[in-house]
Amino acid sequence: MQKRKLGKSNLEVSVLGLGCMGMSFGYGPAGEKQEMISVIRAAVERGITFFDTAEVYGPYTNEELVGEALAPFRRKVMIATKFGFKLDPNTGKQAGLDSRPAHIKEAAEGSLKRLKTEVIDLFYQHRVDPNVPIEDVAGAVKGLIQQGKVKHFGLSEAGVRTIRRAHAVQPVTALQSEYSLWWREPEAEVIPTLEELGIGFVPFSPLGKGFLTGKISEDTKFDKSDFRNIVPRFTPENRKANQGLADLLGRFAQRKKATPAQIALAWLLAQKPWIVPIPGTTKLARLEENIEAVNVELSPEDLRELETAASKIAVQGARYPEELQKMVGR
Repeated sequence: MQKRKLGKSNLEVSVLGLGCMGMSFGYGPAGEKQEMISVIRAAVERGITFFDTAEVYGPYTNEELVGEALAPFRRKVMIATKFGFKLDPNTGKQAGLDSRPAHIKEAAEGSLKRLKTEVIDLFYQHRVDPNVPIEDVAGAVKGLIQQGKVKHFGLSEAGVRTIRRAHAVQPVTALQSEYSLWWREPEAEVIPTLEELGIGFVPFSPLGKGFLTGKISEDTKFDKSDFRNIVPRFTPENRKANQGLADLLGRFAQRKKATPAQIALAWLLAQKPWIVPIPGTTKLARLEENIEAVNVELSPEDLRELETAASKIAVQGARYPEELQKMVGR
């Protein structure tokens, strides 16, 4: 497995990471624990060294899963987790944002315990908290770095002004945000800013929450606990309207003797040498399919052709419900 450096930092990780959220949360019922541990360990055996979790996934259970699965390999892997949500102590449900420095320190202690580790490799602010100056957030993480509890600072779904202000206090190693052939907004401002500042980019949902695999149609029924039920882009009519993009990837995949998912990931990897996508899965076969994307060669002509065809498809539906959309790009 090839490696990439996230921006100008010295954080070197496998060219693809593994997003672990869906093993516990978000896409229907949590996976069976031993099964999920074996998928995570299979990823390590196949050369993946970058694993993504957050305290809010579960909540807490995903960090515990990742900590247990990776304990035997801890020195070989990089673990990223996130802070910044307020969790109701009784229900564990999200109750708004909280990036006050004291809360960040508490969150770090909790994550270190659950992850069974002495240091968090990459600590992201999960969403920008409008009530706490980003300088205070960056300062709190800087303190944790000085104490040896955290190695690198990251932001998730932040806007460019926030990125610049944070970076001035404590260099930002990586930004994690959604990016794929069906969500290209980062290309306008975010990617040029990251390039200028030497910050790595970690796209989540690189397969469009499953849509770009070609396995989801307007007739697909999601489990009642699946987040996609409330995503405007996933209404049956929008899935039908967006089918053209999945079909385009399908045609390319046939030509390249690959799968649509592999084409979608290869396209992302070809955008910048400091982009590290983190596709998530609960299945070993999908993990292996995603890893094979690293070997799919897209020539400059292929990329131009894909670009031209994709630019003619207007994707329908917002990527988040309105309440969640307010929390991104701040």
